[in-house]
Parts: sequence; C-alpha cells; structure tokens
Amino acid sequence: MSLTAAASGFVVFLLSVQVIQGQNDWPVTYSSTEICALKGSTVDIRCTYRYPSRIYGRDTTVEKTSWFTKVNGNEFVDLRTDSEYSGRVQYHCDNNICTLRITDLRESDSAEYKFRFITNQPGGRYTGSPGVTLLVTDPGLQVLVSGTSWLSYWAKLKCQRGCHLPDHPSYVWYKNGQKIQTETSSSYSDYFYSADSYSCAVKGHEDSPSPSVCVFGQSCNRVTYTDRSICAFKGSSVDISSNYNSHKTIRSKFWFSPERSHQWQSPSQSEDLSEDFQYAGRVQVLETERGRSTLRITDLRESDSAQYHFKFTAGSFEWNSILPGTTLTVTALQVQVTRIKVYQSYTEAELKCHSSCSPDGLLSFVWFKNGTKITSVETSSYKDRFYPRDIISCALKGHENYGSPSVYAPRVPSVSVSPSGEIVDNSTVTLTCSSDANPAANYTWYKENEDSPKASGQIFIITDFRPEHSGNYYCEAQNARGRHNSTLHLIAVAGNSTVMINIIRLTLVVVMPIPLLLFCLWMRKKKTLSSSTEPNEPTETMELQSVSDHINVSALNSVTAAQTEDTEEQEHLV
Repeated sequence: MSLTAAASGFVVFLLSVQVIQGQNDWPVTYSSTEICALKGSTVDIRCTYRYPSRIYGRDTTVEKTSWFTKVNGNEFVDLRTDSEYSGRVQYHCDNNICTLRITDLRESDSAEYKFRFITNQPGGRYTGSPGVTLLVTDPGLQVLVSGTSWLSYWAKLKCQRGCHLPDHPSYVWYKNGQKIQTETSSSYSDYFYSADSYSCAVKGHEDSPSPSVCVFGQSCNRVTYTDRSICAFKGSSVDISSNYNSHKTIRSKFWFSPERSHQWQSPSQSEDLSEDFQYAGRVQVLETERGRSTLRITDLRESDSAQYHFKFTAGSFEWNSILPGTTLTVTALQVQVTRIKVYQSYTEAELKCHSSCSPDGLLSFVWFKNGTKITSVETSSYKDRFYPRDIISCALKGHENYGSPSVYAPRVPSVSVSPSGEIVDNSTVTLTCSSDANPAANYTWYKENEDSPKASGQIFIITDFRPEHSGNYYCEAQNARGRHNSTLHLIAVAGNSTVMINIIRLTLVVVMPIPLLLFCLWMRKKKTLSSSTEPNEPTETMELQSVSDHINVSALNSVTAAQTEDTEEQEHLV
C-alpha cells in the first residue's frame, strides 16, 4: 500500500479490500471501505461502476454521476452543491472510473461517502451502498517522549501518527525548528537539553509537522500556532495566534511573512510586519495572556494571502524556525446561481454569496439589486424574480466597499466575420461571437429556418463556403441569468474559379469552330484549283470572301451567345 501524497498533508488507506456494492448487473466497486486522513490534507476516494450496455433494445447512457453523504427527504445532496464542501470538492470520471477529491480536510468531513449514477433507462438510478467511511483526525503527528532519565538527560522520542501507516516512510526531525539531517526513522534517542524542543514530520510532507514538544519540563524554546491555515473574506479582519515559550528572558518578538523577504533590507534578517508599508494602519499585535501573541490584520486584501510566522530572541538564542507558520488565504466574494427557473420575460433564481472560504453562519451579508441595497435579506442566500437587465451583487455587512463582481444576463452579442467584405465561394469563413458575460456565457450558432444548431463556442468556421451556405446566421449567448442573440447575413459571390470557368467556356465556343472552318475552306480551295481554269479565278475570290464572312458571322454569334449565357449565370448568382 502506497502513501498518497497531498498538498498539505497525507492520506492513509486502512483497508484495501475491494468491496462490490450495487444491484445485479449494476455494481459499484470501491477501492477502499475505510480511509483515515489528516486534517488539512487531501483525500481521493475512488470507485468503478458498470451497467448493461443495452436493455430491451435501448442503448444505455449515463446521464449523471455524483457523490453524497446526506439525503434530504428523497433528494440526494450532491457534494458539489453542499455549502460545507464549497470550493473543496472535485470530480474526475473517465472510463467508468470516478474519483472524488476533497481538499483542506476538516474533522467535520468524517462521514460515509457513496457514489451514485443515473442512466437513461427506466428506474436507472443506482447507489453503491454501503460506501466508504472517511475518518479525519487531528492532531496528525505527535512526538511521544519515553525512557527519560533526569540524571543523564537521556530520552527516547517517537513520531506517533494519528492514522496508522502500513508501509515504512522516512521521517524528518527538527530541533528548535531546524532540521536534523541525520535522523530518518520514526524513533530518535539521544541526550537532550531542557532548553530544546523537538518536532517531526513524514518525509515529503514537511508542511504538516507535529507540534514542538519539550523533552524535559515545559520551559524549552518553542512556538505553536493555533491554526495551520485560515481562510478569510476580502475586506474582513483576521486573528492569527501562536503560543510561545522561551528558556530565557525574551528580549524581542514580532510577526513576519517570509513571502515579503524580497522587501527586506537584508534577506537573511526577518523584518517586523508592523513596519511593512503594505500593512500600514492595518496590523496590530495583541498580548492577551502570557505566552500568547495574536496578529490582527484588518481590511484584508487578496495580496495578504501568505504564510505568517512568529519570531523571538532570548539571550543569544533566536527562534527563526523553518517550520511552517499559519497560512492565510484571502478570497473575494462571488455570486453563484444555485437554482433557476426561466420564464418568457423573467427568471426565478436562488443566488448564493460565496467564496472558497466556507461562510460562517454568524456572518451577515448585504445584497444589491441594480445598485440599490435590499434591506430584507441579510443571509448568504437570496431568492427573487429577475429580469434581463437586472444587475446583482453581494458583500459582507460592514464591508460593502468589497462587494462581489456583479452578475447579469449576457448583453446583446456582436458578430464579426473574417474575411470582411464579399464572401467568395469555395473560401473559408470565420464567424466570431462576443458578449459581456457574468457569469461567462455559452455560445451557440444557428442558421435561420434550421432547428438544430450549427456549432457551439465563440468561433464558428465554415470551410468551402458555397452558394447554398448563403443565408442568415445568428449566435446565441446564454448564461444562468438569461440569453440574447445577434443575426448576420452571409451571401456567396462568384469567385476566381467561376470566372476562369466562364473564360474557358467562352474560349471554347469562339475558338474551336475556326480550325474546322479553315479546314473546310482549304478543302474547297484545293478542289476549286484542281478543276477550274483561269477565267474562273474571280469566282474563287468571291467564294473565299463569302466563306470569310460566314466565319466572322459565326464567331460573332458564338461570342454573343456565350456572353448572354454568362450574364444570365451572373444574374442568377447575384
């Protein structure tokens, strides 16, 4: 069994026995029945499923796949629509293998997860039950101290995991926040000093270390952060706290951000965040109790997303750990359309004020419709009747200046054609549709008097454009708030190839009779010369002139006929 890597932790599979769930020929196979994972890490829950390809002469197709943990009445709650998992859930389904990925795991994510798929067959709704039980634990790693001897300061340390690993990974040990290069096993025995603290991590997952512990007593040098990661709204405030201790009297202490190191006068010397111009007037350091420091940042900006560390000096000792601090993520609000019913002239919709941070139930929200505050709604959800020209946005109450981008129906789209001007037949034509789109619009192309769409997407390319392609085309821009379309008239004109065909046709009509007439003239002349005498010579001259006139008249008639035919064809094309 391998260790499943994650961005901020690791995942452990307790059982790898494949379990098949389902009905008859509709089984769902889970790769594991139980999974143990660490808080803050990422987990993948995988299954395979199959179904009869054909039932009663009807081909089977899968119309929807989903994962769920909750059922409200008869409704299975898709995790992608569950606010508790907002921004943390991804599906990947391919070749009847479907994977659920949950990021930034929380202890509240501990539950039984089931896979469900719906087909086009009557009653074709199937759930793999029982599902996969996920256990999210905190803390993940701990340093356990044993075999201590106060006389010799000898002790044995063990890196204990919250989830049992069946394999044998390598470990990383830290002394006072700095890596000990020689230790890679889960146990570490040595002589220890009371001033030193120790921490451990699984190799490859150093961003999820255990809390630092004192081997002897509680007066060692150490810093422990209350939260490993925090997500906050743009414009709000956040408190980042740490507990700290020193073996000696502390001379100085401050908060800093390693991401700001390019702004430091000396890159090797951390600089106090309260003196950083980007945080001017927005930073406070609170000492509410002994050994606890809180960094408060107000009026949060997305650029404040960073990792924050606490540092202190005591005597000649300096705590400047390479261990991770608290990672802050600042996100802007967005309006999501969760339910919608479209009518002829208006839309009924339920909107949600959302960010990648799960909204706190105690927060109050403000909604705006066409720039006017809606006083009757202060929750994260808002249901109403909307018309095509309505513009909606939301914000946190008290932070109205940091509202979400507005959502609205697509504006009337514009259509451009390349190449511009007349469209020569047999050429390639590119049509482009564009519209102002929040949320972003989907584009569909139609030809007038045809029911089925011609293409989808902003760009529609017609190759080998011919006269039968002429007509009115229009693109439709549609998002969750409405739809609009725009029309374009296209017509094919005769191209170079048509002109050449007409020239060749005219040439054949005019030129081809001439050799034949000349041949006839030559034969007649030869016959006349052989049978005539000198007094008849004027007669030959008269006949030659008559034949020549006949050629000119025939050629003239041919040219006139060809020109008339070509003119008629050009008129028909126009």
